[in-house]
Amino acid sequence: MNELPGRLGFGDVMRVGAFGLRARPLRVFLSALGIAIGIAAMISVVGISTSSRAQLQATLDRLGTNLLTVAPGQTFLGDDAKLPTDAVPMISRMTGVQSTSATAKVDAGVYRNDRIPEAETGGISVQAARTDLPRAVGLTMARGTWLNAGTSRYPAVVLGSETASRLGIVETGVPVWLGSQWFTVVGILASAPLAPELDSSALVGWEVAAERLGFDGHPTTVYTRTDKAAVESVRDLLAGTANPQAPNEVEVGRPSDALAAENAANVAFTGLLLGLGGVALLVGGVGVANTMVISVLERRAEIGLRRSLGATRGQIRLQFLTESQMLAALGGAGGVALGVLVTAAFAVSQGWPVVVPPWATAGGIGATLIIGGIAGLYPAIRAARLAPTEALAAP
Repeated sequence: MNELPGRLGFGDVMRVGAFGLRARPLRVFLSALGIAIGIAAMISVVGISTSSRAQLQATLDRLGTNLLTVAPGQTFLGDDAKLPTDAVPMISRMTGVQSTSATAKVDAGVYRNDRIPEAETGGISVQAARTDLPRAVGLTMARGTWLNAGTSRYPAVVLGSETASRLGIVETGVPVWLGSQWFTVVGILASAPLAPELDSSALVGWEVAAERLGFDGHPTTVYTRTDKAAVESVRDLLAGTANPQAPNEVEVGRPSDALAAENAANVAFTGLLLGLGGVALLVGGVGVANTMVISVLERRAEIGLRRSLGATRGQIRLQFLTESQMLAALGGAGGVALGVLVTAAFAVSQGWPVVVPPWATAGGIGATLIIGGIAGLYPAIRAARLAPTEALAAP
C-alpha cells in the first residue's frame, strides 16, 4: 500500500516549527525571556528555600534537637518566680539526661571602658555561667578559651559573638569595665543558634559572680541535654524536677522548636514568592500567545501556499503548535539555567549547601510545555482554519 501523500515525519515537523523561530530572532528572544523570568523566579525561590532548609537541618544535626531549657515563669500573683539553687543537680539525676548546666542573669553592665554612662548598656546582659555550659549547649570558641576551674573564680569574662562586636573587641586579653570593676576577656564565643541569648551576653564564672557581683545563686536558665529517645519523657518531668514545690512556676522550652517555627515562616514566605513567580510565568505565556497570533497574521501567504500544495489543516495546526512549544521550551530551558545559577550564587554567598530539587527543574520544564501548548492552541487553530484562497489573497 502506498504511503499517504503529504505526510510529515517528526523531523519534518521540528524543522518547519524551527523555521518560524529563526525568521524572527528578536521577537522570539523577547517572548522566551518572559517565560525564562517566570521559570527562573520559581526555580530560584524553591532552590533558595530548599538550600536554607538543608542548612537548618545540617545545623540541627550538628547541634542536636535534644536540648531542653528550663526557665522561671511567674507566680500566681504575677510576680517573677525563681528556680531553686539546687535545680541543676536535681535535673542532672534524671533518667535520660546526658548533661546539664545553667546561666544566671546578674545585675551589672559591661562597657568598653569606665567612661561610658551606665545607662548605655547596648542591650548586653551579664550572666554567671557554669564551667560545663559548652558541653550542654554545644558552644564553640571563636577566640581564646572558655572559663575553667581557675578563671571562673577570678575577674575573667567570655563575650558572646554580638557582645564582642558591639564592644569592638576582636582579640582576648583586653580589659572591660564590668560591674564597676575591670574584668579580662579570656574568650569570644562563636554564634550559638540554639541559645541566641548568649550571643548578646558577657559570661563570668559562677563563683566570681557571687563574690563580686552580688549573685544570689538562683539560675535563670538551665540547659539540659538528653538522650534523643528520651526527649519527650524528660520534657514532661522537667518542671516538677526543677521546682518540686511549684512546678507551675517553671517554663520548659525546646530551642530547636524555635528554629523549626522560623523555617515554617520561611515556607509560608516561599509560597508567596512562588505565587509571584507564577504571575510572571503567566505574563510570559501571554507574550508567547501574542507572538504566535502575530506570526499567523504575518504568514497567511505562507499558510495559503502550503495549503494549496496539499498541506492539511492538521499539519498547519501541528506546525504552529510545535513552534509555540519550541518557543516556550527555549524560555523554560533558559529559566531553569538562570534559576539554578541564582540559587547557587545566593547559597554560596550565605555559606549554605546548594540544593535544587529535581522536581523543581522537571516541573519548570513541564510548566513551559503546558504554557506553550495553551498559548499556541488558538493561533494554531486560527491558522488551520484559513482557506487557501483567502490566505493567498492576503496582503
